[in-house]
Amino acid sequence: MRLSPRLSNWHSWTLFGLAMLLPALAAAHTIEGSDANFVQAIDGPAIGPFIYLGAKHMVTGYDHLLFLVGVIFYLYRPKHVVQYVTLFAVGHSITLLLGVLGDLQVNAFLIDAIIGLSIVYKAFENIDGFKRVFGLEPNTKIAVFVFGLFHGLGLATKLQEFTLSENGLVTNIVSFNVGVEIGQILALSAVFIALSIWRTNNSYLRHAFATNSVLMTGGFLLAGYQLSAFMLQPPY
Repeated sequence: MRLSPRLSNWHSWTLFGLAMLLPALAAAHTIEGSDANFVQAIDGPAIGPFIYLGAKHMVTGYDHLLFLVGVIFYLYRPKHVVQYVTLFAVGHSITLLLGVLGDLQVNAFLIDAIIGLSIVYKAFENIDGFKRVFGLEPNTKIAVFVFGLFHGLGLATKLQEFTLSENGLVTNIVSFNVGVEIGQILALSAVFIALSIWRTNNSYLRHAFATNSVLMTGGFLLAGYQLSAFMLQPPY
């Protein structure tokens, strides 16, 4: 049973914290510093380092993780988690590989805005918003796969910011994708365990609506931040 949309003071402070931390969260999902220098300097296959970079990128990719938290929030069985996460993984693997190897050019700000809205979509679905407001029940599996495609493009835009050597490019991009999957598994395992523990407490259902409302607000903030950056970017 989904509960009433009453937010506690704790959740109000959470919303405030999301707004204050948003620029830092958005900036965290990049490849920079020594990692950026390595990516641009590498010439030839580097399987291990690219697996590490992919895993690190996913673990610090707050937008991807927030979406996946929404996906598994009401999934109680590990096999269902595997089904949905596999659909997401297939989707983002397709566009990550095609985006980089096929040099598919997309605007990073717009893609990241769509990723933010994907969080809004899943949280809104979790509170039965589509059924209550529109009388619709979207196909969740199709939606997760489609948004996986956009999340993959988001990953691709991060790599396209650098001049990558053609020597070993396919091996390195595939390795990066494998790292992303490893990071995803590690992060979601921790989230699923935390949710499973929380579900043993009555507060889980009591705060489920509020938690998804906070999640949805975070998605709106991320999308708004990226759209603002898109509109303020200098003309080419």
